[in-house]
Parts: sequence; structure tokens; C-alpha cells
Amino acid sequence: MIIRKATYEDIPSLMRLFESAKGIMRSSGNMHQWGNGYPSEEIVRKDVDAGVCYVMCGDDGIAATMAFIPGPDPTYSVIEGGAWLDDAPYHVIHRIAVAVPGKGCARRLLDWAFGHTGTVRIDTHRDNVIMHHILKSYGFTYCGVIHLANGDPRDAYQKSTENR
Repeated sequence: MIIRKATYEDIPSLMRLFESAKGIMRSSGNMHQWGNGYPSEEIVRKDVDAGVCYVMCGDDGIAATMAFIPGPDPTYSVIEGGAWLDDAPYHVIHRIAVAVPGKGCARRLLDWAFGHTGTVRIDTHRDNVIMHHILKSYGFTYCGVIHLANGDPRDAYQKSTENR
């Protein structure tokens, strides 16, 4: 599998992937994350425009995606019930989705991300048991709760491979 920047031609496949990921979340009890049309095609287009949307491609097409964005992220400026591990420069991963869970695609995306930065911050919905499991098993540390621009809380994690 290869990981590359997404193009406009990928957007229809990405939208189908996000819908599939919502189904996976709902079947695992995560009934509220990514509601109300999120992520919208407009958001995905903005990610492609900014060069931060990445896809993992295999023989059957796009297997996974993520937005990999250099920090700082304004929603991470305040964290409650804990603290970030450090103030080192970081990248953020948003909108990570895989076509088929259990195939190691999320791990491969994280491996790729750490090949490009030493520190990653990521957040997820409290009910996203799959993502919590992936992050903990990959060595991320739970740091506290951040709030999205709309005020919704998210559990925040960080992993740093620098200075270790």
C-alpha cells in the first residue's frame, strides 16, 4: 500500500469511505461522532486544497485516509483535566477513517505520520472505543479533554518520539 496526498478525483471515494466509517462507529456504539453531514465535501475539499489530506491506496482503491496538519491547532490551546506532554512542535491528525477495521491501516497511517514528525496530537469522541483502543495500543498518552469550535468535548491524546 502507498500513502499519498489526496486529489480532487479522490473526493467521491473519500465521501463513501467516511460514510462507511460512520457505519463502523455506529455498530460499535459510537452513535454521535460525525453527525450532521460531517465531514462534508467542503471540508474534504479544503483539506485537499491545503495539501493535508492523505490517502492509503491498495489494489482495491482507497483503504484509509487522514488529515495530517501541522500545528498549532487552536482547539488544542486549552486542555482540561490534564496537560499536554510537552510544548514541542506537533502535527495533528483529524478525520482518520479506514474502509475495513482490523487490517492494520490505522497503524500504517500512524507509522507514516511518525516518519514525518516526532510529535502527534489527536482527539476522539468519548464513545469511539475503536479509536481509543488504537491510540492506546500505539503508545499515545491520554492528556485530557479539549473542546471543538462548537463546544463539543473530545478526549485528547499525544505521542512524542522526540527526546526519548
